[in-house]
Order: sequence, then structure tokens, then C-alpha cells
Amino acid sequence: MTKIKICGISRQLDIEYLNDLQPEYAGFVFAKSKRQVDKDHAYNLINNLHSDIKKVGVFVDENPDIVLEIAKSLGLQVLQFHGYETQEYINKFKGYEIWKALKINSIKSISEIEKYDYEKFLLDNTTSGSGESFDWNLVYKKIDGRFIMLAGGLTSENVGQGILKLNPYGVDVSSGVETNGYKDYAKIKEFIKKVRDL
Repeated sequence: MTKIKICGISRQLDIEYLNDLQPEYAGFVFAKSKRQVDKDHAYNLINNLHSDIKKVGVFVDENPDIVLEIAKSLGLQVLQFHGYETQEYINKFKGYEIWKALKINSIKSISEIEKYDYEKFLLDNTTSGSGESFDWNLVYKKIDGRFIMLAGGLTSENVGQGILKLNPYGVDVSSGVETNGYKDYAKIKEFIKKVRDL
């Protein structure tokens, strides 16, 4: 079954939505973003999150000591890196599942996968959170879907097509389940339904 991550969780209301709809992952953004949360706010949110939903911290070129402090204090299970993090940097985070985001804009950009040696790659467009999808034909038959989180411009309208084309481990959505910049219960419900009906 394709896993689902709802990213950019920033309100207690968002937590209520997720607890009711039960995606596999909830994403908390600690990098500069309109969805950014700090450690204390994230703690209050996570404190109310259902224990079956795994907690993902999203970081961009952050000091590894800060990442580890946040991860330990919040009990994060997955660390998602969106910057220029190297394999040497990644190696500092033993015991955590790692998702390395790659910005896909050409055939060549897929080859970045060869620089790393760990479990999951999150394939995104060149501007995370923009609501734009990348050209899925660039990676079709060039990647092993078991190790891919598909992101970038996903909505309930196109997520089924993305899954059927790339057979990813999971899908990651943020702006595609929002209305006026806030998470929308009906959109999250429809997105999850489309994924799980496949």
C-alpha cells in the first residue's frame, strides 16, 4: 500500500484532521517556510498526535547538532533533508530513517541518487511547496519506486496518475491539500481516499 505523508503541519486543528484521517506520516517543517514551526510549537502539536502516525522533521542545511537536538526532544522517526546535505552529513544521524529530497528538472538530476547510500529519496520539483509537479517522464523507469517518496504538486486529481506511473513507496503532499494556505479537512480526506482506493 502506498504510504501517505501530509506535510507542513502547523496547527492543532491540523493534528485533529490527521488523527481522524490517519495518514502514515506527518511532516513538521523546521526550515524557513510559511509552514515553519519551532521546536516548542512542534512539541505541543506532536504531543496530541496519534502514536500510529510517524513524525517527520524537514530540514534544509541545518547544523547537525540542532537537527539531533530537535529530533531527540520531539521523538522524530524520520529526518527529511532538502538542502545540499552530503553523505558525510547524513552519516551523523544513526538510528533515524532518512529521506533525501532531490529537485528534479532534468535527466541529469536523477543521477544525484548515485551520490548517496540510504533508504528513501523524495523527488520534488525545483521549488518545494510551490504546488507545481515535475515532469514524471524524467524519472519513469529510471528509479526503483520502492525507495521513492513522490512529492511536488500532488493533488487528489493527479496523485493516482503519479502512483500508477512511478509506483512509489509513498506520496508527500502539502499545498495540494490546502485552501488559502491552511490545511483543508475535505481535501486531505479526498487525497487519502484516492491513494487508498488504488
